[in-house]
Parts: sequence; structure tokens; C-alpha cells
Amino acid sequence: MSNAELCTLTIEVLSQRLRQKEVSPIMVVEAYLERIDAMDRQINAYITVMRDQALADACRYEQEILAGEYRGPLHGVPIALKDLYDIGGVPTTAASKIYADRVADEDAPSVARLRKAGAIILGKTNLHEFAYGATTEHSYFGPTRNPWDLERIPGGSSGGSGAAVAAGLCAVATGSDTGGSIRIPAALCGIVGIKPTYGRISCRGLVPLSWTMDHPGPLTRSVYDAAVMLEAMAGYDPRDPASVDRPVPNFTTSLRDGVHGLRVGIDPKWALYRIDSEVRTAFEAALVVLKDMGAEVVELSLSQIPEATEAALTILASEAAAIHEEFLHSRPQDYNANVHIRLEQGFLIRGVDYARARRVGQCLQRDLEEVFEMVNLIATPTCSVTAPKFGQQTVLLDGGETPVTAALTRFTRIFNLTGMPTITVPCGLSLQGLPIGLQLAGAVWNEEMVLRAAYTYEQATEWRHCRPLLAAGN
Repeated sequence: MSNAELCTLTIEVLSQRLRQKEVSPIMVVEAYLERIDAMDRQINAYITVMRDQALADACRYEQEILAGEYRGPLHGVPIALKDLYDIGGVPTTAASKIYADRVADEDAPSVARLRKAGAIILGKTNLHEFAYGATTEHSYFGPTRNPWDLERIPGGSSGGSGAAVAAGLCAVATGSDTGGSIRIPAALCGIVGIKPTYGRISCRGLVPLSWTMDHPGPLTRSVYDAAVMLEAMAGYDPRDPASVDRPVPNFTTSLRDGVHGLRVGIDPKWALYRIDSEVRTAFEAALVVLKDMGAEVVELSLSQIPEATEAALTILASEAAAIHEEFLHSRPQDYNANVHIRLEQGFLIRGVDYARARRVGQCLQRDLEEVFEMVNLIATPTCSVTAPKFGQQTVLLDGGETPVTAALTRFTRIFNLTGMPTITVPCGLSLQGLPIGLQLAGAVWNEEMVLRAAYTYEQATEWRHCRPLLAAGN
């Protein structure tokens, strides 16, 4: 097997070969480092590459595997972390000049869990500065490019992670999702991304953007890999006030249970309105596949969505301004102009507006809990459009101009407000060869249902085999 082929394997396949000693952790890490050297100058997915540490870990884990001390499916697997996860002794920049020299004292709990599982950290990936943007255009270290088309954005804010996984620059990666920042780059880069239930994974040791809407999670090449990563990252952290003390299931055990008899809800006035025609076609085709696999697709009316979207924006702006207030006063010139403007807008929000927005979120959560008593899942496209070009400000949808960020976050943002688990899985390619994603949302703490449905769809289609030409040709 060539190094290029090695760098396309899912965890499911790679872990078997590592366990059976067909390949070694050192061989795999060297293949990925070679690929990063060859390709990342075009993509700019990484901020920091931890070459020496990765090779040292690979050597140690190789000895463990040879000795029969196998830790599990992540043992010896090279991963990347969005550069707002702390690693002890390594800079956590959040893609900002302000944090360019900030070195963490200890690993974030989710990072410690991944290391305990045997994962090898290749490095830290690029993002939209401080995770406050959906494009990854605005980073102190330069923009990340989409490996499907280098003139287009990878989505954000976890754009470096999305591009790295899609281009074969790591096996899997971590991200964070405050309004869609895992699901958007996963969809635009043609991979899988899951935002788990709020409180499932500790936020401690991550640079925050919104205390009440930040969700850590993985970006992967397959739904199985997402389940493995989620299980490794999840767990109660008593030092994180948002963390919830609940058992962590084995997320892979129910993947093959299928969707027969499940009810999938869609609101046509939301899911089919103001979206690109090719996205609509791919989404409708995905619903047909779910029906063919035994699911029942039913119509819903979610009239609260516009008000809830505004509430989520209000909460995000207010909390982000509060988090950044000190640096906005002491170092305003060191922010990217795009991010600085958005942060300053948060100071215009009144306390009563924030309180009302929180109340809207509570009401939406209650309403959706009632919806999930009638259906098992809610389905939408992940994004209204495929990847826009760099610098593009608006997109034309149903005859009207829509801001790019609004088009990207139209279906993702409300599930940050409610904290409900949501996944994106590839469901098509546009005529220009750009990926399209299917989003499936479930009830709180029911990641198993979301993963199970996504896995069933993924295995029934061929989209999981599609790779960007940039990756396929190297």
C-alpha cells in the first residue's frame, strides 16, 4: 500500500491493520507527515505541526501494540486538533495574533482522553479567528482553502480540520461548533461531522466563544469514525460547569440497527426554501434513500425557527463580547477587522434582549422535545449552498440575495441553541463537483439514533467514497 493510500483509510480500516501489525504507527505517522509537507502549502490546514512529538508517540505506541497492549481503535491513529484545544506545552493560538504566544499548561480533558485512547496528535489546525466565522477566511495565519476547489472556502470555523480530513492530512480531527462550525466545514469538504448534545464533551481547555452554545466534537471520514471519536472524547468533567454527569454509551454498537420504522420529520417551508437547486435535489434524493431503507418521512411545521435564529445570534454576540471584553479594550488593533466588528456589535445588545433570547431558546427546546415525541429525527440540508468562493459576500437563492454566513448557518444554528445532537453526512456533489451534506438532528442525549440513521444512509450510498481531486491525485 502506498503512503497516499494509507492516508485515505478510515479509523475502522486503519485500526484493524495497526492491531494486526500489517502497518505500524511509525509508518502511518511518517506517511501523514510526508503528505502534510507535500500538500499543506496549498491548503494551509495546519497552524502547528508537532513532528517530533508525533514520531515519539508513534514509537511508544508501536512498542505497546507489539507487546499486545492494545488500547482500542484509536491506538496509533494520527489525529489533528483545532487550534483552540489546549495541549500542554504547545501554543493554543485560536488563529489570532492576540494568542500567538499563548502556551497551554496542560491538556484539555478531551485531549487527555484522546491521548489515553492512544491517538497520536499530528498538530493543530487553522480556524476562523477565535472561531467567530463560518468561512475560515480570517485567520492570523492566513485562510484555509477547500481541497475540492482551492478558490473556495472550506467553511468554518473549523475549516482547517475539515480540509485536513478531506485532503488526507490526518485520519480524523477535532472541531468546535457554536453555530455550525463542525457541520459546515464537514459538509463543504465532503466528510462527516457531529455536534453532540451540549455537555457531552467537556469545554474546559478550549478557547471559548459562547459559554452556552459551544459544542466540541469530531470531523471524520465516516460515521463509524465519528462514533469512535465521540466515545473517546466524551465524559463528565466536574471542573466544567456545562459538563453533565451521564454514562458514555458505546456509540458503535447500534450503528447497524437500520432505520426501519423510524420517523424522519421535515418542515418543507424551512428545509426546501431559499436553498440552491442542486442542494434541494440532493436533499430530496437523500430522503428517498431513507424511505427505501424503511424510514417514514413526515412533514412538520417549525414556525419558531426565524425567531430562534435571531435569539441564537443575540446570545452568541453578547457572550462573545463578554468573553473578549478585556482584549477588545487593551488590544483592539490585534483582531482581524472582520472579527473585531462582529465582537464590538455584542456590546450593543441590551440585557433585556439577552434575557428574551434565552427565553426563546428555552421555549424552542421544549417545543422540539415535543416534536421528538412524534418523530425520531429532523432532516434538513446541512447548508443552503455548496462552498462559496473566497471573498464572496452573498449568494443568489430563490431570486434573492442572501449573505454567505446566513446561507451557511440557516439550518445549523438552532441546534446550538437547543443543545441537541446533530450530524452531517455527505449526500451528493454539485455539477461543479462540490460536496453537499445531509443534516440529521435528534433528541438530547440520543446521539445513538443520529449516528445510526447517518450510518444507514452512508452505507446505502456511494458518496463516502468521493474524494477531492487534490487528494486523489497525490
